[in-house]
Amino acid sequence: MIPVFKPSLGEEEIAAIRETFASGWIGLGPKTKEFEHRFADYIGTPHAIGVNSATAALDLSLKAFHINSGEILIPAITFVSTAHAAVYNHATPVLVDVSRDTLCMDIDDLQEKITEKTRAIIPVHLGGHPCDMDPILELAGDHNLVVIEDAANAAGAEYKGQKVGSLGDAGCFSFQATKNMTTGDGGMITTSHGEIVERLQRLRWVGINLDTWKRNANPERYSWYYEVDEVGYKYHMNDIQASIGLVQLQKLDTMNEARRNIARNYGHALSPLQPISLPVEKPWANHVYWLYTMKMKERDEFISHMSRHGIATGVHFMPVHHHPIYAALSGDVPVAENIWKEIVDIPLFPDLNGDEMHRIISAVRTFFSPD
Repeated sequence: MIPVFKPSLGEEEIAAIRETFASGWIGLGPKTKEFEHRFADYIGTPHAIGVNSATAALDLSLKAFHINSGEILIPAITFVSTAHAAVYNHATPVLVDVSRDTLCMDIDDLQEKITEKTRAIIPVHLGGHPCDMDPILELAGDHNLVVIEDAANAAGAEYKGQKVGSLGDAGCFSFQATKNMTTGDGGMITTSHGEIVERLQRLRWVGINLDTWKRNANPERYSWYYEVDEVGYKYHMNDIQASIGLVQLQKLDTMNEARRNIARNYGHALSPLQPISLPVEKPWANHVYWLYTMKMKERDEFISHMSRHGIATGVHFMPVHHHPIYAALSGDVPVAENIWKEIVDIPLFPDLNGDEMHRIISAVRTFFSPD
């Protein structure tokens, strides 16, 4: 079975882990600090804070901006963590419809759904395609709203030449096993707001004002003393994850270019098939293709067909209000309500080889032209 996702890992990552093991320091420490600095430089922000997931990154970002009530606008099609982050912070997620072509947040519907209760916007760069950030940021500025970019799908993607995660008040990244770069699990918060960095560092480590590595920095003695003045969380990254991340970050642009090449090959081979709609890339976007999402009326039959040919497929994502926990959120999102029944992802990962690509293309063609 050809999987939808497959991490691109090699001997360099193994060597990096071995080095970290040999150091005797595998918790939150020097590798995490180095990874934070390098990731911030890559994204183009002054600060980055390593955490254990993008879910934690979203949660802490809202806490850092003191959002603990009101409404948070999120796209109707996203992973459930985007909604969870609002609920964790005693806010109500409000669903915004999506654009039919990119599946990212629809600007007109976003504008309609801003109210006096709105506190923040979480645009999701779905599947690796950036949202149209200029009008989102303009609306946020007009209404004094915080913008938290959910870039879990989009490490390395660009909007008008600027990396996603550097455009809003904070950016939240995932390094989970299937993502464009991975640390097995893990995440990162990027921000230009220096005043929230120390609080984020405390909150990710149960509220402690001096983590173990900082207390160990004095070579003359290990200081045991620290203070906790607010409730924090066990959200920190560790040096095993960070050592993998440092290697993966060096490979990220190359891996993303491999993704883009595969997407171009798919586009060239599949564009003559009229019953399907292929992914788009807006003129202002650099799409990094975490997903290659097609749209078709016979989606479920197609999934079964591909499975019979030994090819996995995915659907990312079912609308948030289709989950029982969020059934009460069902708002006016007609595009999301209809388009999700048509979306399906075919395999795309950097190490997808030519034979596998040929199998996938042939299977897609066979579905639409069985003769």
